[in-house]
Amino acid sequence: MRLLYTLAWWLALPLVLARLWLRGRQEPGYRQHWGERLGCYGRQPTPADTIWLHAVSVGETRAAEPLIDALLAAWPVCRIVLTHMTPTGRATGKTLFAKHGARLVQSYLPYDTGAMPASFIRHFAPRICILMETEVWPNLIHQCNRHGVPVVLANARLSQRSLGKAQRLGKLIADAARGITLVAAQTQDDADRVRQLGVQEVVVTGSIKFDVVVPEAALATGSWLRGAIGTRPVLLCASTREGEEPLILDAFTRASLPANVLLLIVPRHPQRFDEVEKLVLTHGLAVQRRSGLAQDDAVAAGTQVLLGDTMGEMFAYYAACDCAFVGGSLLPLGGQNLIEPAALGKPVLIGPHTFNFALVTEQAIAAGGAALVADADALMAQASALLQDPARLAAMGQKALAFAAQHRGATPRTIAAIKTLLPV
Repeated sequence: MRLLYTLAWWLALPLVLARLWLRGRQEPGYRQHWGERLGCYGRQPTPADTIWLHAVSVGETRAAEPLIDALLAAWPVCRIVLTHMTPTGRATGKTLFAKHGARLVQSYLPYDTGAMPASFIRHFAPRICILMETEVWPNLIHQCNRHGVPVVLANARLSQRSLGKAQRLGKLIADAARGITLVAAQTQDDADRVRQLGVQEVVVTGSIKFDVVVPEAALATGSWLRGAIGTRPVLLCASTREGEEPLILDAFTRASLPANVLLLIVPRHPQRFDEVEKLVLTHGLAVQRRSGLAQDDAVAAGTQVLLGDTMGEMFAYYAACDCAFVGGSLLPLGGQNLIEPAALGKPVLIGPHTFNFALVTEQAIAAGGAALVADADALMAQASALLQDPARLAAMGQKALAFAAQHRGATPRTIAAIKTLLPV
């Protein structure tokens, strides 16, 4: 099965590269560093003491921050090679980890052809491979096993839907799962599902995302943005996905919201910023873009929608809002991480489709820090009620903050598990 999988990769490679080039029209980063994606690194010598951590895109990179900080502290003679699949993930990593200087090197993950991951391993000589959340690459894992590199799946989550998809791939995924040395799962349910794939060593550590420390710079930007907005109530719709913005804008135009409410929309993918601005205008709403605000500017009194069209400022957007809806949940997309707004003490609203974050969503709702909304109209109705009831808004925010604080501690538990494979 793995040989067929490898052949499929080689046959598909021209199409994959063509897609990269086409995506590069909107995101130039896709046209850069192709050599890394193909396993070509030159001949420069590399230090032997290397920890390899893979975080596919923005969410995984931000989630990895406390783990990376802890790894560098626990193994002071090691450096980290941090790999990504997307330019936005790489850019996020560059911003987050500039503080570590030469101790952190970034690269794209090579395509899973077998030869390319092998080239990566020979070049960087990692002592361990840590994959964040749900990344399982059969040839990468095989090459790690072949070269004696332990493989850890950290902060692992696996929904019932993803388990079904993996099981349909049969022996390919089963062999890859058996090649994983250790899985540090977010929840007991995640651990049980991972074991069904054939992983032998599984521990429950909790979610590292609860351990993320909000950067002071993000809080400062959020404070500035809030000052630019003024005293108007702010409803943030964060990490929205394609198809959700029309639902939100339709509901916003017919909702009985306070007259001066500002709707702050932050699409998850940057290539959609222009598209979402056009959607807002077609709904007859006055819009400003965050990127157009200078330090001394204010959001115009007549602006109804502020478009969050910047990267790396999600914490700032959460800090500037009164109430946050977490996108990817109005449509069957699985939802997004609600821990960040909770950690900032913001009341969280979330749609019905949260299968990628089912347990944490249930826990946040049970704690009183989040509320489930059935659709976009219910979202606006719930937001309107909260924004017009300051006492209820504040109480829900405090419950969200307490919920986030209660679940911290996954990072030291993950480090302890890794130390069994990589002695200090």
